[in-house]
Amino acid sequence: MWTATGVWRWRHNPLCRPTDLVEAWVAFAAVVCVLLVAPAVGCAAGLRVDERLQQAVREQQQERYLVPAVVVRPAGEGPEGAGADANPQRQSPRRTQVVAEWTAPDGSGHRGTVPAAEEPPRAGDRFRIWTDARGRLVGRPLDAVSAGAHAAVVGLAAAVGTALLAETGRRLVVRRLVHRRHALLDRAWAETGPDWGRAGAGS
Repeated sequence: MWTATGVWRWRHNPLCRPTDLVEAWVAFAAVVCVLLVAPAVGCAAGLRVDERLQQAVREQQQERYLVPAVVVRPAGEGPEGAGADANPQRQSPRRTQVVAEWTAPDGSGHRGTVPAAEEPPRAGDRFRIWTDARGRLVGRPLDAVSAGAHAAVVGLAAAVGTALLAETGRRLVVRRLVHRRHALLDRAWAETGPDWGRAGAGS
């Protein structure tokens, strides 16, 4: 608002230099970008990302299944438990991995190494894992709330980036104008300086 008022006032100011008017309009454009353009860009980016993420949520929820699995043995152990104490220093990470069996939604049986649901894992423990229709291990599907949060972060980042870009452009233009003012002042002083204070020089 102050910038807009200043632009209007400088239009009729005889002391206003052309660079002053340019600087004022550049500042006004930057304010418009920060207050109007940046939020619009952020909103558009957030909505676009949210649309794609929500589509991914629907696809993942349709393609990923939570199926029951049974612990066969801790990972790294033989069928009879041989080698469990072969390397005590590596026992700790083995506790989080187990060999398990599960049945895929298509009816096929599978066995593989998966993270243990409980510590310490015991043979026969039942837990659930995420798989696709063929029984291949997949990650937990993205939920709608997390997707919305990610989209909001992207929208905020886009808005802030647009505002910073507008402010950076304003600063660059103002810097250029300041250099031009100094150059004009130096030129005027060089033309006037030798006759400064001399009688009849028109000073």
